[in-house]
Amino acid sequence: MFSLNDKTIRESFVNASRKELSDLTLPAGFAEIDWQKLDYVGWNDPKRPRRAYVVVPVGDVAVGVLLRRADTKPASRAQCSWCQDVQLPNDVVFFSARRAGAAGRNGDTVGTLVCSEFECSRNVRKLPAMAYIGFDVEAARLERIASLQKRAAAFADDIRADD
Repeated sequence: MFSLNDKTIRESFVNASRKELSDLTLPAGFAEIDWQKLDYVGWNDPKRPRRAYVVVPVGDVAVGVLLRRADTKPASRAQCSWCQDVQLPNDVVFFSARRAGAAGRNGDTVGTLVCSEFECSRNVRKLPAMAYIGFDVEAARLERIASLQKRAAAFADDIRADD
């Protein structure tokens, strides 16, 4: 992922009002983020418990999406739709996002199950277990990284489709 600063992050949001952007709180440790180890940046707003943000590279553009966390957790242990980590090292929650443009103003939203603390980039970089003799674990890891990038970008692209 390419490096971002406060200004480029705020400018990237496609489904947030000016008021929501002025209330945006950057993640703790923002200045120390290692952008090379991230496929997207996501964080929960420390001042508003049900609000979260993700900024995803879509091609060469950063697309920011304001998310709303569901009031309740899924009834059963859910799998993240983005990293699809089968070891379930962390909680997964449902987030919804208002679409950009007229569709969002009319109440159209998109939902997804994502790691509660946006740990997907870390999850996909772990080497998977050896499935069989000759299994290329590094190739499998690289495929998981590429798949995460595609799924996160598809979500962000879906939100901005009506932009």
